[in-house]
Amino acid sequence: MKAMSPELSQKLATAVDGMPAFPKSVQKILELTRDVNCTPRDLVQVIDKDPVVTVKILRVVNSAYYSLPKQITSVNHAVVYLGFNTIKNLALSIAAIGILPKHNAAGFDVDNYLLHSLSTAVIAKQLATHLDDADPMDSFIGGLLHDFGKVVCAQFMPDEFRQALKISETDGTSLHETLQRTLGTDHAVIGAMLVEKWRFAPSLIDTIAHQYRAPDRPSELFACVFTANQISKKLRFGYAGNPLVYELPPTVAQIMGGSLDEVILTAGDLNAAFEEAKLFAKI
Repeated sequence: MKAMSPELSQKLATAVDGMPAFPKSVQKILELTRDVNCTPRDLVQVIDKDPVVTVKILRVVNSAYYSLPKQITSVNHAVVYLGFNTIKNLALSIAAIGILPKHNAAGFDVDNYLLHSLSTAVIAKQLATHLDDADPMDSFIGGLLHDFGKVVCAQFMPDEFRQALKISETDGTSLHETLQRTLGTDHAVIGAMLVEKWRFAPSLIDTIAHQYRAPDRPSELFACVFTANQISKKLRFGYAGNPLVYELPPTVAQIMGGSLDEVILTAGDLNAAFEEAKLFAKI
């Protein structure tokens, strides 16, 4: 990709700065996830101080999806029944959904985008459990945020984004390529700028930035997020404006143990993953 002009760089920086930050409680949760000494009690104490997050977590936990034997009335009990990582993922999803704009001038379907992102997150987490060194939590975050650059485009560069969406749908070309034509860059670059602003780990920034050009030696995190993204698109779990499904690059296929179709056959219950994504989307 050619170098950005100073004007475009400034435009992107202004757009990224215009996006809200994650709530302080969720920032603290993310800090805790990076602390190997973090305990469930530490997590509960943070969530309990945010009544909005608390209410939404309890609403999801008490839904028919989980069918728990009794009503859960505290975050502490939610952690006991559903586990540390599920509650962390819920809190992060709540924060990401809260940042999404209700409307945008580009006509971008945010509800379908959200379903795609959450499906990718849940599937990436599921894939990570089959690998030795992939972190399911990191994989969930990568899947959840991999397309957030599209949200920035829809909100702050709606004309270019609307045009790119139209070309992509009409020609059947990849959205990131049409964005390069209409805007001069793509949502992967913008998304990486955003998660860097949010102070996520370098491995996550790289996964988002390079999602359309696999590194020579991809990490297991990259492999899980890339593969989950293609699975979500192939199975039509939501839609984020990109009609193309990519086969796994050889380096990714080697990590995942086969082609995209082979991974789908061995990944576990993907329909259940979609149901979980739909549940999270209702938060």
